[in-house]
Amino acid sequence: MTIKEKLRKLNELFSLFEDRKDQFIQLMDMAKESGVLSENEKIDKNKIYGCTSQAWVISIKNSNNTYSFKTDSDSMIVKGLLTLLENIFNNQTAKEICSYDSQTILTNIGLDDAISSQRTNGFSNAIEKIQKII
Repeated sequence: MTIKEKLRKLNELFSLFEDRKDQFIQLMDMAKESGVLSENEKIDKNKIYGCTSQAWVISIKNSNNTYSFKTDSDSMIVKGLLTLLENIFNNQTAKEICSYDSQTILTNIGLDDAISSQRTNGFSNAIEKIQKII
């Protein structure tokens, strides 16, 4: 599935919720269902800086030149946002991943007005980190 198709499916999911609070609950539910990083993986090299919460990302290059990601955070909302990035970017090529920025992703999902500017900055830093490590 392409990034564009994944964004469309996420938009369909989040557009079910008229109340922003319900969108945040969905993000936290996604966070609860995602994996966690071990303490050995929560190191400076994997840390996402510029995020008010503690957050980490690990990239894994697959044999077919696509990437997979593992993320974690001590904040459920941030972890939910990182889970979105995992879902969107997993099994995509570096070229595809690097063709998207945070504003485009949030706008396409329909969360651009829901996320605070502070979290938007952290989300942007997470994308920039992913794009630098691949």
